[in-house]
Amino acid sequence: MPVKDLMSKKLITVNVDDTIMKASKMMKDNGIQHLPVLKKGALAGIVSDRDLKEASPSKATALDIHELYYLLDTITVGTVMPKRLFTIAPMDTVEKAAAVMLKNNISALPVVSPEGALEGIITKGDIFRAFVSISGIYQGEWAMGFELADEPGSIKEVTDIIRTHGGRIASILTGYEWAPQGFRHVYIRARDLKDAQALQQELGGKVKILYFIHEQVD
Repeated sequence: MPVKDLMSKKLITVNVDDTIMKASKMMKDNGIQHLPVLKKGALAGIVSDRDLKEASPSKATALDIHELYYLLDTITVGTVMPKRLFTIAPMDTVEKAAAVMLKNNISALPVVSPEGALEGIITKGDIFRAFVSISGIYQGEWAMGFELADEPGSIKEVTDIIRTHGGRIASILTGYEWAPQGFRHVYIRARDLKDAQALQQELGGKVKILYFIHEQVD
């Protein structure tokens, strides 16, 4: 799934010379936690509510309220935003966006076109929503995990058995990270099973079952 299908296109931005008080108010007023930062109209960075909180004086400060407000009104966004800027392209995948966030311990990415134009922003919340959608949990109440040989036809063998028991496949995800050499883990969601116990018994006689769970989201 490309980033452009999930990113927020309603951009609320701040300038490098704006104060952190202004940025904090903009976040609060709009119910957001990240603001792209512009300099002369071009993207210069991104600032989060965490950046603003870390830059603000502690509640234990010895400053009186007037000194505190004066200080907050002199600290600019440009001085507290992270120096290194990570971005993602509209046609990059959501998986890549998630990997960049995870690797760099960040929670949002500005979406920038190949020409350098700011087109949107994608956050961890957007990634979570994409994962939930792709997982098929809303369409398939039966969750199954298998350890299958990494060879052609291994997944088809399992899905064919599920279908003989009336099951309809909602999603199929695979991964290699936790599987032994020569195998892969396959995660399937299905619905409309006629006899889940009979299906589990038949599958258990042919492949290794990691889990077989019935669950629904209220």
